[in-house]
Amino acid sequence: MNSRVQGPGRRPLKQGAFFGENKTWVLKMENFDASLSTYFKALLGPRDTRVKGWFLLDNYIPTFICSIIYLLIVWLGPKYMKNRQPFACRGILVVYNLGLTLLSLYMFCELVTGVWEGKYNFFCQGTRSAGDADMKIIRVLWWYYFSKLIEFMDTFFFILRKNNHQITVLHVYHHASMLNIWWFVMNWVPCGHSYFGATLNSFIHILMYSYYGLSSVPSMRPYLWWKKYITQGQLLQFVLTIIQTSCGVIWPCAFPFGWLCFQIGYMISLIALFTNFYIQTYNKKGASRRKEHLKDHQNGSLAAANGHTNSFSSLENNVKLRKQRKD
Repeated sequence: MNSRVQGPGRRPLKQGAFFGENKTWVLKMENFDASLSTYFKALLGPRDTRVKGWFLLDNYIPTFICSIIYLLIVWLGPKYMKNRQPFACRGILVVYNLGLTLLSLYMFCELVTGVWEGKYNFFCQGTRSAGDADMKIIRVLWWYYFSKLIEFMDTFFFILRKNNHQITVLHVYHHASMLNIWWFVMNWVPCGHSYFGATLNSFIHILMYSYYGLSSVPSMRPYLWWKKYITQGQLLQFVLTIIQTSCGVIWPCAFPFGWLCFQIGYMISLIALFTNFYIQTYNKKGASRRKEHLKDHQNGSLAAANGHTNSFSSLENNVKLRKQRKD
């Protein structure tokens, strides 16, 4: 006897209704993915079968959904945190940045040794000419692709710490685009000429994430002087990648021409955005410091006349600076 009594006007509960709806949704997503696959094949040609069945690579939908969730968090996260206290996240930041530093070091070393073992050609390298070395490069580049998903946490930590000024157009564009671009790279050109940009970027990330990890420790911040040079290194990385990619255009090999053109275009967009960031961050800082220095000299007599007031102001500023450093 059924102990559950249906109230007036209620429909009887259908067993498996939820699972039936869920199955319908899954079928719709599978049909959508099949349509996408047909479109991608018509546009880009057949996929590389060597990565068939690899985690996140068979279907584009998970990568796309992760990117949409990321953009929603970028939009809604600062609104959620607006009237809340920022999180310190110091301990987890040290672990997170140390982990990404070690992962970047692993990828860099494996890529360099893979390129050496496969005797990769700097000017142009096809995707099926180095045998086992190609498979080594593919395995490492899968980790490179997956690391772009992990790096979404960079933005989430900015939101939790209320460092919203660091969530720039450049930051969001770079993070959101890299995951999607590398899904396509892994499915169509997962080795060969694709190695160069990833190798340079892994090296830059060793420096960058070690810097971020150390800066999470307040006592280390006064000794960190190389942030400016990391940005310069990133710009140099993009220029070198354009040069190396252009070699494949001039001296072609068994590497798709369209991918080379796309990479050059993407690198140009990053150079434009990073150059603007560099000018806004460093050149304007230098100019404002020079103006403040000149202003202090111009108001020298006023400072002497109001010694007590200005001494108090400078003391107050020093206290503020110390508080900022402790934070």
